[in-house]
Amino acid sequence: MTNNVIVELKVLPCGTPTASLSKYVKAVDEVIKKTPGIKYQITPMATIVEGKLDAVLELVKEIHEVPFKMGVPRVLTSVVIDDRRDTQITMESKIKAVS
Repeated sequence: MTNNVIVELKVLPCGTPTASLSKYVKAVDEVIKKTPGIKYQITPMATIVEGKLDAVLELVKEIHEVPFKMGVPRVLTSVVIDDRRDTQITMESKIKAVS
């Protein structure tokens, strides 16, 4: 059995008509909601997802395309993967460890 990874995602649409990004965040959120086996949490500055590495990487490819489908000409996607193989981690366990 493989451990879950925890991934911080930031999808930054460039060349949008306004400074607001909420409609893009909402569209990405809708894609994540429909993905089986993925837990996630939206934070003020990023989205954190938890799941199997292959599933998360497929999800990253899918959500990277979201702003393009909405007419954005350029998208920057930042991905940070926390992949621990010495112990199992969850989003909750990481928060609990510092509480």
